[in-house]
Amino acid sequence: MPSDGPRPAHLTILYRGPLASCDYDCPYCPFAKRRDSPERLRTDREALERFTGWVAERDFPISVLFTPWGEGLVRSWYRRAMVRLSHLGHVPRVAIQTNLSSRLSWLAEADLGTLALWVTYHPGQVDYDRFIGKCRDLVALGVRFSVGVVGLPEHLEAARRLRGDLPDEVYLWVNAAEGRSYTDAEAAGWTAVDPLFGLSRHPHSSRGLPCRTGESVVSVDGDGRVRRCHFVTEVIGNLYDGSALRALRPRPCPLAVCDCHIGYVHLEPLGLYDTFAGGVLERIPAVRWAASALEPPLAVTPGNEAAPGGTVIP
Repeated sequence: MPSDGPRPAHLTILYRGPLASCDYDCPYCPFAKRRDSPERLRTDREALERFTGWVAERDFPISVLFTPWGEGLVRSWYRRAMVRLSHLGHVPRVAIQTNLSSRLSWLAEADLGTLALWVTYHPGQVDYDRFIGKCRDLVALGVRFSVGVVGLPEHLEAARRLRGDLPDEVYLWVNAAEGRSYTDAEAAGWTAVDPLFGLSRHPHSSRGLPCRTGESVVSVDGDGRVRRCHFVTEVIGNLYDGSALRALRPRPCPLAVCDCHIGYVHLEPLGLYDTFAGGVLERIPAVRWAASALEPPLAVTPGNEAAPGGTVIP
């Protein structure tokens, strides 16, 4: 089916449907142990199937990152969507944020050259040996994935252990905890785990800066409403009537700051499409970073718009 409206050279979609339930009860998450009603789950499944069908019918390249509030892969329809999209020739990447609590057997049906996982480790929610065992299974299967933790003090030792047990080629990222400030000494401890922690440590001043969202990257909800990103509430069109494609254009960021990776990775002054080349959606750097030799990347702050730098090892 021809595209409804202009044909983008490439469109990246961050999809978030009605699903909000999770099997974990992390104290730092507002959706911990939340249960969706059968009706809400049915609505989420139908919305996802509609979205997957729309992507399948397009005639231009589309990459997809699923960013559910809850845990998607414990639901069969998210596993089916990942498998179906992974086999579409015009979808170069399909990825999902997950706690990795679901079974892994479904991955055998997917095209692992296209599929990727953004995995978060939640200490206290899952037995460590069980989690690292699943990570090793992903490595053995040849699944492309990153792993990360929230940078809370009580997570540091677990993160260090995880970094030591993961293969060097698996990137371990650290998200600064929401609302938390880090001393230089604290930041140094996290940077030893993730050399790119400096990107997350401080919110990035973003108002007026060029950003790919709204032009080549959009956020889509279960009803097909399209926003430039998850953090700007203005609706620019609808995916299913063609108005969103017609609305795509360069847009400077309207917000004062951007403090989430799935937002600031698209800020052009940061240059993170080079840092994460080939792995923007699944949060995998293009090169292996040498923690001992790397200066922490710079945040975009008032008066400082330098792109991140550092020493890298190919």
